[in-house]
Amino acid sequence: YPIAAHLALAGHQVTVYNRTASKSIALCAEYAGVSGLKHPIKHADTPRLAAQGAELVFCCVGNDDDLRSVTLGADGAFAGMEPGTIFVDHTTASAEVARELYGAARTLGLRFIDAPVSGGQAGAQNGQLTVMCGGDAAAFAVMQPVALCFAAPALAQDSMPWQSDAGFAALSNTAMAITGDIFLEGSDQEKTL
Repeated sequence: YPIAAHLALAGHQVTVYNRTASKSIALCAEYAGVSGLKHPIKHADTPRLAAQGAELVFCCVGNDDDLRSVTLGADGAFAGMEPGTIFVDHTTASAEVARELYGAARTLGLRFIDAPVSGGQAGAQNGQLTVMCGGDAAAFAVMQPVALCFAAPALAQDSMPWQSDAGFAALSNTAMAITGDIFLEGSDQEKTL
């Protein structure tokens, strides 16, 4: 849960959910006495409860099926989100599931950012993740300054890669893993990772 910890330490209200409840409960306990924390980290029993009342919902799970299990259905995050809320998916998942969930979110009046991360556990712990983003520009503009509390400092201002296609970030992450170099095209500019 390094991302959740970085968000909390940056002053954001954070509620966490994990399919293994003891992990999210342990995180809450670990940060319960941290000085300077504006809001205690809270635990929720379902993704729906974790997402209720949030303006931004960040998610990072193992694969496509895991992602569907925490977003869809009566207890999924989408069920707890108000129209206009932004769901940010950091899972290294397929472009197909990113597009599927983008469509499902849009149908519900939600906003969806496909934002796989690179940097591993060390990058997450040190707030040095590289985040590749796809989705609507307005949602990206809201998400970007918040994500910078756990993303590499080099991604400040206009350098966080963004593409208007929700599945493009997943494809870019895969291509980057294969080639180590990729260009992302925005609406009017190219950005190099």
